[in-house]
Amino acid sequence: MNENKLKSILVVDDEPDICELAEITLSRMGLKTLSANDVSTAKQLLASHKFDLCLTDMNLPDGNGIELVKYIQKNHTQIPVAVITAYGNIEAAVRALKAGAFDFVSKPIDLQVLRKLVNSAINLPQTTSIPIPSENNGQPKLLGESDVMQALRTKIGKLARSQAPVFIYGESGCGKELVAKLIHQQGARADKPFIPVNCGAIPSELVESEFFGHKKGSYTGATTDKDGLFKAADEGTLFLDEVADLPMQMQVKLLRAIQEKAIRPVGDQHEYKVDVRILSASHKNLAELVKRGEFREDLYYRINVIELAVPGLKDRPADISILTKHLMSRLAKKSELSSVPRISTEAFHALETYNFPGNVRELENILERAIALTDGDIIEKDDLQLPDSQPFEEQAHALKNKESDQNLSLKDQEKEVIMQALEQNRWNKTAAARQLGLTLRQLRYRLDKFNTD
Repeated sequence: MNENKLKSILVVDDEPDICELAEITLSRMGLKTLSANDVSTAKQLLASHKFDLCLTDMNLPDGNGIELVKYIQKNHTQIPVAVITAYGNIEAAVRALKAGAFDFVSKPIDLQVLRKLVNSAINLPQTTSIPIPSENNGQPKLLGESDVMQALRTKIGKLARSQAPVFIYGESGCGKELVAKLIHQQGARADKPFIPVNCGAIPSELVESEFFGHKKGSYTGATTDKDGLFKAADEGTLFLDEVADLPMQMQVKLLRAIQEKAIRPVGDQHEYKVDVRILSASHKNLAELVKRGEFREDLYYRINVIELAVPGLKDRPADISILTKHLMSRLAKKSELSSVPRISTEAFHALETYNFPGNVRELENILERAIALTDGDIIEKDDLQLPDSQPFEEQAHALKNKESDQNLSLKDQEKEVIMQALEQNRWNKTAAARQLGLTLRQLRYRLDKFNTD
């Protein structure tokens, strides 16, 4: 409470009753408040006072809340802004979050929700970038010094200062859960639970119970009451990994839980308020799934308020060295080796030129296997057992020379190379195209030409 006495809140609303309600509530929290009835007055107060939070209505006599959000984002970047929206106006709330608002609260204002929002906002860290990873701080590490990784760290720092839902997009193995964990740990909910869930790993008949919990006797096998994942993540963060794999019927219920900030356990007659930040991720293209009718459009726009792309390892080859060094040290310790094996120049060159369809996870698997296979203190190229990753044209040429005595046509040679690449990548077309040095569209064209699906 003593710390809060130094905090100051700007309330912007043209309704005197709302301003008075906010002032009374905040004063009881030991906070100072100043009120403005329009955008112009708010800007004057921002210029002459130091605030720790701005709480603004959406509709103002000389502008709107989103305009004020953008103004503060540009001129007072350290001040979080929460927007007051009309009841049920989720579209306005989403627009505000996209513009950079910290969070929103709906009319009529629930004072408990308002107090939680204010406490979260005034306890935000004062920085917008996460620290350079240290070997000894015990925190998850987002390693890499390439431009794309430095940019990613900056974006994570900014997103940590918001409560907006974030959709994290990237290939398998690139570190999406790590990014989600860092967003959580750098934000106001850092001391609350971070609950990750793999949506594709839950049997479809148990998804609702897993998310929302159930009452004893609500179905066969429900022998006790159970709290779900939303309850476990209350006041913290729920990370929905591979969200694209959620059954369609569950997508409807998830959307409602996010919009209403409330859940109803299976077999229960009552709803319960929950305060959960939603982060989600997938290696699939959600927009494409929406077009095909395989993912609900309304849920897509609700969880994808902000999209964050995580680069694959092929997009940051300069980071392979630092990643390899870190992983080798960790794997050697895990294997209880007296010293960390060295990697020969030839082996390291092979790593630098490999395209890593499985990204950092694949690099770790390759190094772990190499440590197990090597006979000495030096890992050679053969110990890595890298799959063939020659560009498509080189592979086709090599196959032609190898099998020239069979009189294979050029079409047959191309088809053989493509089928080998698909098999090596477990029939993942995107990964196979990358291995072949083709675009996905080029690969699909060739498959159509070969009448191969």
